[in-house]
Amino acid sequence: MIRLLKKKPVMKNQYILTIFLFTLFSLHSRAQQSEKKFGQNEIIEDLDYLYTSLKDAHYNIYAYTSKEDFSKNYQNVKESILKDSVTLLQATTIFQKVISAVNNGHTEIDFPGASYRAYAYSGGTIFPLEIAFENNKSLIRKNFSNNSKITIGSEIISINGVLMKDILAKIYPQVSAERTYFKNAKIEMYSFPRLYWQVFGKQDNFQIKIISNGTLKNYSIDAINLIEGYEMKRTEVLNAKMKLEFIDKSAYINPGNFSGDEQKYRKFIDSAFVEIKNNNSKNLIIDLRNNAGGNDSFSDYLVSYFANKPFKWNSEFTLKTSQFLKEHTRKHNDTTDAYFQTILAHKNGEIYNYEFDEYPPQSKQKRFNGEVYVLVNRQSHSQSAVTASQIQDYKFGTVVGEETGDFPSLFASQFQYTLPNTKIGVKVSKGQIVRVNGIKKPEGVKPDIIIKDYLLDEEDEILKGLLKKLN
Repeated sequence: MIRLLKKKPVMKNQYILTIFLFTLFSLHSRAQQSEKKFGQNEIIEDLDYLYTSLKDAHYNIYAYTSKEDFSKNYQNVKESILKDSVTLLQATTIFQKVISAVNNGHTEIDFPGASYRAYAYSGGTIFPLEIAFENNKSLIRKNFSNNSKITIGSEIISINGVLMKDILAKIYPQVSAERTYFKNAKIEMYSFPRLYWQVFGKQDNFQIKIISNGTLKNYSIDAINLIEGYEMKRTEVLNAKMKLEFIDKSAYINPGNFSGDEQKYRKFIDSAFVEIKNNNSKNLIIDLRNNAGGNDSFSDYLVSYFANKPFKWNSEFTLKTSQFLKEHTRKHNDTTDAYFQTILAHKNGEIYNYEFDEYPPQSKQKRFNGEVYVLVNRQSHSQSAVTASQIQDYKFGTVVGEETGDFPSLFASQFQYTLPNTKIGVKVSKGQIVRVNGIKKPEGVKPDIIIKDYLLDEEDEILKGLLKKLN
């Protein structure tokens, strides 16, 4: 997530998934709250509030959709609300269909975690196959079913008689993203079984058609227990952790997500570059794959260890103030603070620039002076994608891997509020960030060296491919 806090704009990750095992077992009271139901009028009031606030507060709501399409979608969703008793899960699903139509990854309503926890505590079950998207195909990435004949890499054609393309057409409106490539990356990230449950509900058995080794096959598989059969066995796609190792003449560093304990992070970076210097490494490989992003103060500190001149993490950072944002600021922020005073001082709808100071590089004695390579994939989110573009644009290093799902020039700077009746959280982009080279083209970070990353196996194609080139 990219959000402004007090005096300095920082880029916070909007994608760090709550560790599901922790939340499942520690937030039982919230799970109980998710069972509350709302009347039709309450849902429509919240829907109208969401629609009006998005138009007022978003930096450029019609950047990736037309006014006509956005309005038509809202009306269609509104007309579909016929029940007078709506669960929190149903309400979340309804509102996501409106906010996702903005087609902006940082303007979103989160996955309904409280409802998911309530379902888990009730002994809920879930679809047992995770998927990854490769060449426009839905391929089996993990098999948690009791049928070992279903092989990894097989393509799922249909589930319970519904083609995968039609299943995805129903899941996509729950996922905020600028394009299908990024929606698919987010489905991989959140996990297909979780989103399938949100849209299609509890199902005890699944009739699946798959193509395996060129042959069409049919299987009947049972749902598995959500906690013991799924959450306790899987690992999240976003798994960046601080790590340093030396491979031949190269130093490999994974800085972890750009968030958390900043003092601990800086100590790790400091000590890592001392070791790299002592090891006389020729190459530095920075791994930003499967990275949730975070705060520019973290990423800039890393970059300062190999930058050869002062730098910024963007070429332009602009914000839009609005009546809605001002009202929110007066209620929830310290209006004596200079940053929040600028929000109140500008006219409603006005877009204004926020300047950043240049960040200084480390001293020559501390800096790494060899070749720098940055690994990225479609799961390099938020600040990790922006950092990769920053390194690329300044020519501080060479980017290696596959195109990121997230854009390095994007609408972000989230601010958050809740809908009045359901209290569902809403995140809206009130700013625009432009990458260092000034290009606003809606695309991910494109690597200088393209190496495809396959999520179907444990093999590290990108790192191995780069090391092969270097050696």
